[in-house]
Amino acid sequence: MSTDRRSFIYLLCGSACSGLLAADAQQRTMPVVGFLNFASPDGYRRMTAAFLLGLRESGYVEGENVAIEYRWAEARGDRLHAMAADLVHRQVAVIAATSTPAALAAKGATSSIPIVFEMSMDPVLLGLVSNLSRPGGNITGVTQLGSVLTSKKLEVLHQLLPKARVMALLVNPSNPIIAETDTSEARSAASNVGVELHVLNASFEHEFDALFPRLVQLGAAGLVIGTDPLFTSRYEMLGALAAHHAVAAVHGNRVFVEAGGLVGYGSGIIESYRLAGVYTGRILKGAKPGELPVQQGTKFEMS
Repeated sequence: MSTDRRSFIYLLCGSACSGLLAADAQQRTMPVVGFLNFASPDGYRRMTAAFLLGLRESGYVEGENVAIEYRWAEARGDRLHAMAADLVHRQVAVIAATSTPAALAAKGATSSIPIVFEMSMDPVLLGLVSNLSRPGGNITGVTQLGSVLTSKKLEVLHQLLPKARVMALLVNPSNPIIAETDTSEARSAASNVGVELHVLNASFEHEFDALFPRLVQLGAAGLVIGTDPLFTSRYEMLGALAAHHAVAAVHGNRVFVEAGGLVGYGSGIIESYRLAGVYTGRILKGAKPGELPVQQGTKFEMS
């Protein structure tokens, strides 16, 4: 083999090896975001896309300059703590805790890794942050304050069915903080408008079918669907069941109507996920979560 040919081969191999090493180094240095959610990916496609859009607006594109480790609890709250601990063990750069149960699990798992939550409840009331304007610590995020809207949803239902004297509320007892808050809000609203309220429970989607015949037995004219992430992710199934059983139902997601429900009334969950993505990107760039004010949903949508 000639000296020139040997030199060319060495040069070619050297360039290829350098390229592989550079690619490997880039992969190893790419920041990793842990995406933690109580429910399942099927019902959260639009929300996940909005989160990725927010990341992109901050300069981060999945697979190009940021990696994402997804953890879905599939409506099994008992899995969240182990999932959060696993993300901490993997030393992710940020945990995006998208749902109230996920936010609580993430807070319990780490006090050092930044956490960005997207949730329906008051983070101050839950002890996640000290205040909304300057949360302090390693946590910030976006709240829809959806539980506060539970009473509004019942009032909307009453306006549509002014002669109704019995209504129902659907909650998930496996997430007691959300269930208790929703129940308290709905009972207060029911008392104000002179309506008897029945509280129905469902912790898994296979329990949904039995709910609607039960409404008929109770004589409930309408159903307020609580803010639990299980119900958020299964709005299509709940909407179809409500239409099939001719039950007037109100959900926090406006696209619930497209699935057959009567009314969708909420503070814009898609926008909340986008904002959570923006905050995640800002933290990846060096912003401190404790100095980023918690954002609140101010745009209420009804369809």
